[in-house]
Amino acid sequence: MASALVLAAVGLGAALAMPGAWAEDTLEGRLHLVAFAALAPALALAFCIARLAAHRFHTPADLDGSGMTEGTRQARLLQALLQNTLEQLALAVPVYAAWGALAPACWLGVLPAAAGMFLLGRALFFVGYARGARGRAFGFALTFYPSVLLLLGAAVFAVRVFGSP
Repeated sequence: MASALVLAAVGLGAALAMPGAWAEDTLEGRLHLVAFAALAPALALAFCIARLAAHRFHTPADLDGSGMTEGTRQARLLQALLQNTLEQLALAVPVYAAWGALAPACWLGVLPAAAGMFLLGRALFFVGYARGARGRAFGFALTFYPSVLLLLGAAVFAVRVFGSP
């Protein structure tokens, strides 16, 4: 987990080396960048939904859905991947929006870096999930830590914009 935190910090920090490369400092430019970054979590979620739906469609024991059956081991695994991805998306997307609205223009390049780490983290999480907690930890952390770092940064920017309470 610590190595994923270091990679997240280095990746986000490296993105700061490209100020202005991603968006114009206009409302439209910021919205475009937030929308672009939000596509990564949405893509990961769509992938999870499609995998579970395809499994259910082709597996008679799971065809009735999770509310009607106990579910096979594979259906439960795919549901767990979907649930975790939804949780990560629920954190990432509002954080991306807050960052896009509050961060100085020279910091906006962090959004595509976070989105890229989201996708990479999800891929590693999916591949490692069946190997247990150790197998999925790095992928989980690489998805989670960029969102948390941006959340903390957005909170600092919010205090600067709106003042302390």
